[in-house]
Amino acid sequence: MRGGVGKPLIRCTLDAYGHSPFLRVANDGIYTPTPVVRGLLDLRLLIGRLFGWDRPRPPTQAARTFADRLTDADRAQSLAPAGVREGPNGLFRVVYRFENEKLVELINLTVHAAALSALVETANSYRFYFAVYVRNVGRLTPLYMAAIDPFRKLIIYPSLLRSVRSNWDRTMAALGA
Repeated sequence: MRGGVGKPLIRCTLDAYGHSPFLRVANDGIYTPTPVVRGLLDLRLLIGRLFGWDRPRPPTQAARTFADRLTDADRAQSLAPAGVREGPNGLFRVVYRFENEKLVELINLTVHAAALSALVETANSYRFYFAVYVRNVGRLTPLYMAAIDPFRKLIIYPSLLRSVRSNWDRTMAALGA
């Protein structure tokens, strides 16, 4: 989501080190899970441990990551190295992090998922985009996705977006914007 070759779509006020204060805060923790969401995640991790869903695949079955497909230019431009763990319990691995866009992925026995977040400047405001992409990794994927779908749509995603908005408002108020 860059405007032309290497041109970011947003222009933010930079601090003395050349970093955007909002994006620095956002990259450090744009989302704070509620206790309900945290409980759902803990339950999912417990079930995953019991059934072995989150164990790494054997090297002969290892899925290719999205980071494997990055160009050298994108890899060099990324503000975080590909493969760095982040998120709750280090579940996700960074594919790339540009100034206004980040892609993380999760690969386990249930899904190969990627979460994209981007902040784009419009004429008089900013627009936050969030998308989750899921790749089938086996017969379990459709069943798993059907089972968690109501929780994602009714609890997790609304909570995530409320948290992003709250963090945005708090950060912009602190910056005097």
